[in-house]
Amino acid sequence: MKRSTHVVLAAAVIALVAAVVAVAAVLTHADTGSAQALPGHPLVTADPGVVPVSDSAGMPTAAGMAAALAVPVADPNLGNVSGRVTDAKTGKQIWEYRSTVPLLPASTNKTLTTGAALLALNRDERVTTTVVAADQTSQPGVVVLVGGGDPILSAAPAGQQTWYRGAARINDLADQIRKSGITATAVQVDDSLYSGPDFAPGWDPADIDGGDIAPMQSVMIDAGRIQPTTAESARSRTPALDAGRALASALGLDPAKVAMAPNPPTGRQLAAVQSAPLIERLRQMMNASDNVMAESIGREVAKATGRPVSFAGAVDAVTNKLSAAGVDMTGAALFDSSGLSVLDRLTATTLDEVVQAAAGPDQPAMRPLLDVVPIAGGSGTLSDRFVGGDPKASSAGWLRAKTGSLTAINSLAGIVTDNSGRVLTFAFISNDAGPMGRVALDNLAGVLRTCGCGS
Repeated sequence: MKRSTHVVLAAAVIALVAAVVAVAAVLTHADTGSAQALPGHPLVTADPGVVPVSDSAGMPTAAGMAAALAVPVADPNLGNVSGRVTDAKTGKQIWEYRSTVPLLPASTNKTLTTGAALLALNRDERVTTTVVAADQTSQPGVVVLVGGGDPILSAAPAGQQTWYRGAARINDLADQIRKSGITATAVQVDDSLYSGPDFAPGWDPADIDGGDIAPMQSVMIDAGRIQPTTAESARSRTPALDAGRALASALGLDPAKVAMAPNPPTGRQLAAVQSAPLIERLRQMMNASDNVMAESIGREVAKATGRPVSFAGAVDAVTNKLSAAGVDMTGAALFDSSGLSVLDRLTATTLDEVVQAAAGPDQPAMRPLLDVVPIAGGSGTLSDRFVGGDPKASSAGWLRAKTGSLTAINSLAGIVTDNSGRVLTFAFISNDAGPMGRVALDNLAGVLRTCGCGS
């Protein structure tokens, strides 16, 4: 997702709806466990839980859905639009509009990357970054930072919060090096894990300064963010070298003398740190629509399936994993794992089938996908959308979806519980959108919550 275009709790799993819980301050007696109201506050109790959708919740009819969506889908602000709506429980298509036409998906492409990662990797999978010794005979004191595919290492000092939750720290590597018995005199960086170009076809180099992407290298600091505590930070053009310079600084060495390693090092390991678990990284990537994280996770899928750790290898791995899981990949033409490339093409059918695979009974490994997408009016890139108006008709809290935004491009792929209690999956793609394109797309998706549609 491009920042330049930035202008529920339902369906955590199929047939489940999270109960809304009000929390009040209470004082519990240690001996009895009984609750007592604090002075000046009435006692309020809550019974949190997950409530199953009624088995009697009717499925919308095709005719009812078509009638409900006829007006919003015709909004000229949507431009070139396609869409599909499916019943989550049965997998039956309820509505479609040009759903097999390949269009530019923008960041909804990350839905495919997430689904494939959950199929190919353990949800607790971590990425390891190491430091090894160079040949101490010819290069005494030289240590090599070896990129393992973790782009969100942090240079923040111990005790200081990191930009990315659970990020490994450069200072921990430096501490381990000091204890290794080697006195470091210089730092090199090995970026050989990734192959092929570091910038994808269809990416705009201006997006580096715009803060949307960095050259994909196998070790970075804060995903290449130059100012990690600034939301709109530009990205670096030399992220691997920056990581090496951060390590040199932590070791008290001159960061200006850091160089790329001429060959993969073969010396002994001096230090290692690990990333946050995959599920946490997916949650951060999907909620913030982080392009660098998406590209690195796509490469993890490539590595796990024996493919080149490159743009092409990641695309091949992701599409093949999903195809093997029964997702219709007809019309898919992808050049990256993030959706930033203007050359990417997907159909609404493919996007909806990815969500449907996560919601249905046949691919339980993909189920966490439903929990890592933003919540309408509540989190991530949907935190300020589907808000306002009549709360009884609002999708806020009931709709979860991955967003996509590029210039004149808007998309949504996700899941919603309608007002009769039926869980639906959906995907909408809008290309060549008008000035109110995003609003028009939200209006289209918002109908799914309230229409009833002849059930």
